[in-house]
Amino acid sequence: MLDYIKEVLKNMPNDWLRLTTHRLDIYDESLAKVQFLDQFNALYKANNSQTSSLSDLPTAYDYIRLGHPLSCVLEWGIASLQQLDANNVISFSSQTIPVLAILRKNHLDNINTQILYTDTLPEIFTSEILKNIYGYAFELKQVKDLEEVADFDGSTVFISEEHIMGTVVLNPAIDFYVNLYKKLGSVLIVNGKDNESYISEIQHVRRRETIAMTPINCVAALQSLVTNTAIVLDASNVIEDKASVLKSFSDITRSHTAALVASSGLSMQYAIMMGLIHDAKENHPGKTINFIVPTNCYGGTNDQARRVAACIDGVEVIDLAVDGDNDMVKSIDTVLEKMAEEDAVPYIIAEIPTNPRVEVPDLEQLKAVLSATRKTKNGATAIDPVFILDQTFCPNVHFLGETDILATVRAIAYASGSKFPSGGKCTAGYCVSNKKAAALMPKIELHLELCDNEATDLQYEILAVQLPSMNQRISDAYVNTRDFVTFIKEVLPTAKINFVSEELAAQGFTPSVFSLDLPTKGDTDAERETYKRALNLKLINSMINEIPEESKYCVSYGQLKGVYWTIPATSTQGTTKEGDKDYIARVSLSPSMDMKKHKEVFMEFVKGL
Repeated sequence: MLDYIKEVLKNMPNDWLRLTTHRLDIYDESLAKVQFLDQFNALYKANNSQTSSLSDLPTAYDYIRLGHPLSCVLEWGIASLQQLDANNVISFSSQTIPVLAILRKNHLDNINTQILYTDTLPEIFTSEILKNIYGYAFELKQVKDLEEVADFDGSTVFISEEHIMGTVVLNPAIDFYVNLYKKLGSVLIVNGKDNESYISEIQHVRRRETIAMTPINCVAALQSLVTNTAIVLDASNVIEDKASVLKSFSDITRSHTAALVASSGLSMQYAIMMGLIHDAKENHPGKTINFIVPTNCYGGTNDQARRVAACIDGVEVIDLAVDGDNDMVKSIDTVLEKMAEEDAVPYIIAEIPTNPRVEVPDLEQLKAVLSATRKTKNGATAIDPVFILDQTFCPNVHFLGETDILATVRAIAYASGSKFPSGGKCTAGYCVSNKKAAALMPKIELHLELCDNEATDLQYEILAVQLPSMNQRISDAYVNTRDFVTFIKEVLPTAKINFVSEELAAQGFTPSVFSLDLPTKGDTDAERETYKRALNLKLINSMINEIPEESKYCVSYGQLKGVYWTIPATSTQGTTKEGDKDYIARVSLSPSMDMKKHKEVFMEFVKGL
């Protein structure tokens, strides 16, 4: 098995190291957690490690948060040595989140937890915050060796720092092993059949609140595994890279605070949510904390907000209707009036432009609604909102500078780094604030550190290279997108296109993504919807079949080249309520693409209607 992994490391496809978002053409979500390893195992049994065979394997989990090919191979290798099912081994880029994942499930199921360690715990593991803010209950015990472990009514977690991958000797008295590896993250081993019910929940935490051990770090871990030697890491220039990245974010955003940079957009969002909850518990004790979230926003945002609310007493999610027939400003005004009356703490999460309808609210009206002084039912001044802006579509627009539109309200902006900031080369996300919200940033940073979710050295290195060209790439990609949108309007005027107006573009809103509602047929709503959904797929398939070197069935945008196509309802809105999903085509263009060829293929599609 170890010899086979050595050959796999020699022959692995380049995409195993570089790809950050899954290709939907080789992805079956219902089989996401098993399909890759089932077929990989078949290659192992056939002793086939050819690059072409490895390239044909389906997408593993969902690049790279929940998992990817190299994390799957690492977990499979460790599990084989321990004679466990591969599902029982879960790797993380974070050292603390695996423990939090166990604590979360036990908190919800009212199960006791004891955490054992022999030497020292990571400095970032702060028991007081985990108990008081996250609501987790546990006992912490230092032991000399594992022979001391007594029976315990609940889960026993053992944390240890290791230097060689896969050398742990399992003890039936330990339910969960969390092995820490400096600079790499951690590996969680679920020990015993009785604990296998935890696996899916732990994997979901990895998908939403952190990421798997990154591909490059999995290579270092696998090299240690196959040689049974200490982990060796390449030297990095992280201090210089981080300084460069922070300067770039300062220049791009004109924000008052230094940026915080996380391992992914959702890692960043989790730190924001927990930091704001921490602040509210300190400054507004006993008051309900409300996260006001668009009903049809990115599924990860929706899901994470509800996951946080499910865990913490006094935290609730309030639906916000933002686009289509709904006006974001009016919806926010209505919700804030209700929150004021209830004397609640209002935190608003919103995307501008919205996803996938690419709509921008009237910003002067938005500012007025957020700035308005409201009264509680007792006549006291209500708590002012914090506006948490997901700026992933247009990270070049200035919202937070001292003269910018949101300067006078408490506002935080964040974005997914796998989009424009890195051009799809890494997942790191970031957040900044304006002057009014600057006091909240230390709490957000505290929870980013507690969850060990800061960007990795390689992520900083990639961002340092890519960020200086980001605004130019956004500008060039917008030119292509406007060109393609104009062409579609000419050749298929019955299609409904959601894209920014020329007036909004002049204000700086220059996204490179638009949504396309194709014309449909049928006598009933059901028939028309079925026809339209089939037409979406016909268009996407014709594009990726005719232009496979550029067009991909993929969920991302902000990429360096090519065109990505997806249907939000079946990808980015995966956990959104069915009635709020958008069964339309979302198209993302890049600065570098063959526009002539894409127009030709689209024209052929139109002729076939």
